[in-house]
Amino acid sequence: MTIVVGHLATPEGQEALRTAVTEARERAVPLVVVTSGKRPLDECRSETEELVGRLGAGVDLRVEEGTGDLAEDLIRAAASVGAGLIVIGLRRRSPVGKLILGAGAQRILVEAPCPVLAVKVGSEA
Repeated sequence: MTIVVGHLATPEGQEALRTAVTEARERAVPLVVVTSGKRPLDECRSETEELVGRLGAGVDLRVEEGTGDLAEDLIRAAASVGAGLIVIGLRRRSPVGKLILGAGAQRILVEAPCPVLAVKVGSEA
């Protein structure tokens, strides 16, 4: 089994990456990190390797460059590696916004070839 996650410089993206590293370490499985395609691959790889070094010593890591359509890239990567899990980050929404899931997240949930773990930053009491 492999875990797939996107690399985004948002709080939600960073939480998804932290969670994916933790899951990969605890399950002793490889981690594929897909970049957003909006920043240089080397910059994303360096940030990801630094985080993995702090959180998940021993995690088998691969960083892939995305095309800019993160939902499509995550689905494709998960299918190509036979992933057992995709991790995505969700942002907090207003009460009305909670009726509508983001288009990218919805697409991943519907089209993913494996289970999807959705994480959010912080929580409300």
